[in-house]
Amino acid sequence: MMSQIPIRMNNIPLKESDQQVLRASMIAELDAASLYDQMAASSSHPNVRKILKSIAEEEKVHFGEFLSQLNIEDGESAKAIAKGDIEARKLREVI
Repeated sequence: MMSQIPIRMNNIPLKESDQQVLRASMIAELDAASLYDQMAASSSHPNVRKILKSIAEEEKVHFGEFLSQLNIEDGESAKAIAKGDIEARKLREVI
């Protein structure tokens, strides 16, 4: 994993720990997807690029799975994400 877990997990309550595990897992999946995308872009072999792109897409699905569970575990994050989505939609309408 390119990123490191930013806090010591043994010092926080279990519910918060689960949320932090989900967030750290999301970071790891985005790191992996980015790495595979970069490697695909630098490969000269079409089959290698195809495999790396496929794996990158799988990592994005994993990210979505963790995000879905985080939205269940942390209602405040879910609300903030929904608010961000609304704000982004409004900005796209202006552009």
